[in-house]
Amino acid sequence: MEWQDEGVILSVRHHGENARIATLLTRAYGRHAGLLRGSGTGKGGALQPGQTVRATWRARLSEHLGHWQLESLAHPAALILDDPARLAALSSVCALIDAALPEREPHPALFAATKVLLTHMAELDEPENWGALYVRWEMGLLAEMGYGLDLEACAATGAVTGLTHVSPRTGRAVSAAAAEPYRDRLLALPGFLVPGRGQAANDLMAEMLAGLALTGHFLENRLFAQLHAPVPAARTRLLEVVRRTGTTSGVESGS
Repeated sequence: MEWQDEGVILSVRHHGENARIATLLTRAYGRHAGLLRGSGTGKGGALQPGQTVRATWRARLSEHLGHWQLESLAHPAALILDDPARLAALSSVCALIDAALPEREPHPALFAATKVLLTHMAELDEPENWGALYVRWEMGLLAEMGYGLDLEACAATGAVTGLTHVSPRTGRAVSAAAAEPYRDRLLALPGFLVPGRGQAANDLMAEMLAGLALTGHFLENRLFAQLHAPVPAARTRLLEVVRRTGTTSGVESGS
């Protein structure tokens, strides 16, 4: 059997001496692995995580590992080699998908969101610019896997304004008034996730760190806890890199 699709490279690992196994997120076939013969390069050069490719998969039976023929379409990593934060974010995206998604289960909305994120990260050079989009992508991943957050109204009062925190237990928003007695137990809700609640320009890095702390809590305690697996190391490295960036910019990283 044979099919063709567009895909994003998630990982490429050695398989014996003369082959590699490449895992892709494809539009129609989800997370899908296949064998690359020879050097493990596709048409257009070496393959790396985050690269968008035109993929052809062939196998005698559908349950077989099969073989890839890959042609490069876009290579975001090549455009951000001098930016540790964006490289770390790209690695985190690929590692989270590779670790969280079941194999061969279509997730077309996640594929589309991932392409948008990778495209924008290649174009926007400051964490303050692409960071909010990245956090929203992680929220989308959580929702896609059944662990979406409810940020529409306060869990305690039903208020739709003045939302400032999130319950780490329920994943629901909490207003400033309702949060006051429990602030030390709640997660901060960054302003870019609340329509109509802006923030000063010099708070954007702090807001990104708050967003990463928010989604990171639910990645660790919901999604990967249910998978009985740790959060991928690439996600941890991303937070460390962004914290260092915030420190050198004079932003207190907090938690």
